[in-house]
Amino acid sequence: MLLKQAATQIAPLTGLTLEEVLRLLEVPPQEEMGDAAFPCFTLAKSLRKAPVVIAGEIAVALQTEGMDATAAGPYVNIRFDRNVLAPQLLEEVGSETFGKLHLGQGARVVIDMSSPNIAKPFGIGHLRSTVIGAALYRLYNEAGYTSISVNHLGDWGTQFGKQITAYKRWGNEEMLQADPIRNSLELYVRFHDEAEKDPSLETEAREWFRKLEQGDEEAQRLWTFFVKVSMQEFNRMYERLNVDFDHTLGESFYNDKMGAVVEELQVKELLQESDGALVVRLDEENMPPCLIIKKDGTTIYPTRDLATAIYRHDVMQADKLLYVVGGEQSLHFRQVFTVLSKMEYGWADHCEHIPFGLMRFEGRKMSTRRGKVVFLQEVLDEAVARALQIIQEKNPNLEQAEQVAEAVGVGAIIFGDLRNNRMNNIDFSLEDAVSFEGETGPYVQYTHARIQSVLAKAANVSRDEQEMDLDTDQMNNPPTAIVGDTSWALLKLLSDYPSYLEKAVLRNEPSVIAKYTIDVAQAFNRFYHAERIADAPSGVRAFRVELAKHTAKRLAYNLSLLGVRAPEQM
Repeated sequence: MLLKQAATQIAPLTGLTLEEVLRLLEVPPQEEMGDAAFPCFTLAKSLRKAPVVIAGEIAVALQTEGMDATAAGPYVNIRFDRNVLAPQLLEEVGSETFGKLHLGQGARVVIDMSSPNIAKPFGIGHLRSTVIGAALYRLYNEAGYTSISVNHLGDWGTQFGKQITAYKRWGNEEMLQADPIRNSLELYVRFHDEAEKDPSLETEAREWFRKLEQGDEEAQRLWTFFVKVSMQEFNRMYERLNVDFDHTLGESFYNDKMGAVVEELQVKELLQESDGALVVRLDEENMPPCLIIKKDGTTIYPTRDLATAIYRHDVMQADKLLYVVGGEQSLHFRQVFTVLSKMEYGWADHCEHIPFGLMRFEGRKMSTRRGKVVFLQEVLDEAVARALQIIQEKNPNLEQAEQVAEAVGVGAIIFGDLRNNRMNNIDFSLEDAVSFEGETGPYVQYTHARIQSVLAKAANVSRDEQEMDLDTDQMNNPPTAIVGDTSWALLKLLSDYPSYLEKAVLRNEPSVIAKYTIDVAQAFNRFYHAERIADAPSGVRAFRVELAKHTAKRLAYNLSLLGVRAPEQM
């Protein structure tokens, strides 16, 4: 609100549009320099004056009610009258519509996320796609899009030929029923170990996958079993992570749709034979060929991804397709999107890969082929246990401590991921994530709980000594003492939320909201320590209590956007 108000006054003086001025406005690095700064360098050419001269002229012309401007070299420093504008800002950030954007104008965006592989454990490595995708789903909705989340399960491919081969050679029904996921992983790892010594295993696996594609009864029976037990495991994890999906459609869903894609590629003369396989050449785009049909006649995941994209556009009526998948798949998606363009689908330009960096767990990289998997359930359990220990030390009489520990422990894992730029590689430290200090989820949750305590204390104060309602005269003419430096800084930060949301969506970067939420928590704690709230003098208290209330609301709402719960007490 404040920057837009300044931009509205500056634009007519410069010949720039409101949007251009907004892009140029800066927040000074030091509070004493003002609330906003406008650099005049870009105006030198159009106005044919030195930036210092332009700054001086704008500063003189910009003296309006509620705003004071001074020239500082080539900059115009702007200071707002906090006592005039604070009540307006407070009312704005407290409105039900505050922060709602219309960037998407209802456009439908399908978000491909999570996508774990059937018959494999839900490891810590699956966390990133799941929580980044879920956060983007909520952020896009907040920005005026219609989000559609799809869990694109890895339930097809040669991996199942390997899984069936391993089961037939070394497994049995009783073993799988006892602990299906762990035992499936052990069989899968053993297959790769044995295949290094016996290459015929790879041939046998390809044959089993061929049988699966042709509807072989035994292959179908085992595949169905692996899917069933895997989904039971996955759904337990999704419930704990507070993640839902609009659609759960595995790769197998598109089996009957791939034939039409292959036929279309043939009709459009895009398919070429290469060593017995069928490919789409991408030489002009400086990419290797996109494999469509393998030598043995079976399909491969690019074929399924082409069918998937067409289905999502035509049937789900997507205007935009996002794929939240690790950065190692960048070439694959470039190939798929390029093939779609060659097929003359103009909407291919609205397909976007949202990559993210690798996650290591305390120095270890995950690999299901070698059995180096950190089970997410074990990590969540350990995080909850550590959170419970800290809670019991800080607040031994807390009711429902176990439920609070679940919210804090799981929230610590989610927030610990999302506060990182998604392209960063993460060496995840459980101890750091669960800490109640620093830039962590528990720190934000604890701040939210602290505000609830402040509000409860204020509500119990005698009406004679501490009036809770700020009357009209006080709102219009608040005493100078109401808006101190820390409360003003907090209020300005709260009012800036829409710009952070817009940045997060345009960059597909949930960390923007996570870091902003940390900033809000830190700003509140500075306010809490510098200015009295619940026991502040009458006429001052109501403003500060209202500010605290809106801060708690913003913290809880932002945490919910990230998939983290905000306990009332900790």
